[in-house]
Amino acid sequence: MADFCCPVCGSGKLYKDGLRYISNEPVQRWLCRDCGYRFSQPRPPQKSLYCHINTANTIVSNRQVCDLLTEESKNLAEVTRQEQAQREGTPQSSEVRGKIIELLWQLEKDGRKEGTIHNYDKWLSHMLKNGVNLYDPENIKGFLAKSHLKDSTKVLVAAICDVWLTFLKIPWRPPKYSADHEIPFIPTEQELDLLIAACGKKVATFLQILKETGARCGEITKLTWTSIDSQQKVVRITAEKGSLSRILPLSTKAIEMLNNLPRDSEHIFVFADDMRSNFYLQRKRIARKLGDPRILQIHFHTFRHWKGTMEYHKTKDPIYVKEILGHKDLKSTQVYIHISHALFQNTPPEDFHAKVATTPEEITQLLEAGFEYVLQKDSLAYFRKRK
Repeated sequence: MADFCCPVCGSGKLYKDGLRYISNEPVQRWLCRDCGYRFSQPRPPQKSLYCHINTANTIVSNRQVCDLLTEESKNLAEVTRQEQAQREGTPQSSEVRGKIIELLWQLEKDGRKEGTIHNYDKWLSHMLKNGVNLYDPENIKGFLAKSHLKDSTKVLVAAICDVWLTFLKIPWRPPKYSADHEIPFIPTEQELDLLIAACGKKVATFLQILKETGARCGEITKLTWTSIDSQQKVVRITAEKGSLSRILPLSTKAIEMLNNLPRDSEHIFVFADDMRSNFYLQRKRIARKLGDPRILQIHFHTFRHWKGTMEYHKTKDPIYVKEILGHKDLKSTQVYIHISHALFQNTPPEDFHAKVATTPEEITQLLEAGFEYVLQKDSLAYFRKRK
C-alpha cells in the first residue's frame, strides 16, 4: 500500500504499473483500482549541488562528491550524444514531439473527433518511444513489418503514418495491408458478470453500462452526469465513428452503481485507456483463479458484440438490433445474425405465448401482463412471453 493517494479520486487502492524513465531516472507509475487513473509517484524536491557545498561548516563525504560528479558526467554525456545526433541529421525526440503536437492541433482545427486525435497521439508516441525515426518512411515500414500487430491494426497505423508524412511533406509509398475479418468472440453472460464483480467500483460500473447498452467504450467515456436520467432509468448516448445517437434503458442495478460513484467532475468516467490497464489486471487475475483462458479474450468491445448477438437471438429483429447499436447501415448488423445462428443452432426452441396489439391500450395491457416487445410490421406490434 502506497503512503499517498490517487490525485483524482483520493483512493488508497493503488497498483504498481511499471516504471517511467525521466532524465534516465526510473520513476514508479501507479494505477488507481477505483477510478483507473494512472500517475507517476510524487518525487521529493531535488536538492541543489550548493546545498551540499556552500559553507565551510558543511562536511561532504567523498562518496557524495563522487555521486555528484558522476551525475554531472552523465548530463554532459547526454548533451554530447544529442549534439552528435544533431550533427548526423537524426531528429531529436523533443523536435519530433513538437511536430506531433502541431499535427494534433491541425487535426483538431480540421474538426476531427477527440478519439481520432487520441489514436494519432497514441501510435505516433508509441513508435517514437520504440526508437522509430518518424522522419524516415523506410524506418516506419520496417517497424510495421517486424511488429506482431494484427493486419487490421497495421492498416490503422499505416493510415496514421500517411497523414503524418503528408503533414511533413515527406513522400512515401505506404505499405499495403488488408484487414482480417475475424468472427468476434462471444463469452457467456456468467463470464461477463464475473469480470464485472472482480473490478473496482468505477471500472465495474463502466463494464455494467457497456453490457446493458452495447455502446462503444468511447461513447461511454463521453457520458456526463446530465446524460443519466435516474427517474426514467435511461441514458443518452452521443454517437461516435459515424453511428447514430440514441436513448437506451438502464437497469436498477446500473443506476445504483452510478449513484455510488463520486461526482467530482462533469464526466462520469476518465478516458477508456486509463481504465483498460486496470481491467486487464483484473481479467488476468480472474482467468487464473477460475482456470478459464476464455476470459482473457474479453475486451471492452466484446460487450458490444455480446449485446448485439443476444438481442438478435431474443427478438429475431435486425432492425431493432440496428437501432440499439446505432448502426447506420443494416450490413453492420448482419454479423450478429450469423453469430446468433451459429451459437444457438443446437439449442432447442423456447416456448412462448405470442400476442399481437393494434392499439396503444392493447400494447399497455400486454406490457403490464409481462409480455415483451418483439417487432412491429404492417402497423401490428408483436409481443411474446415465455410459457
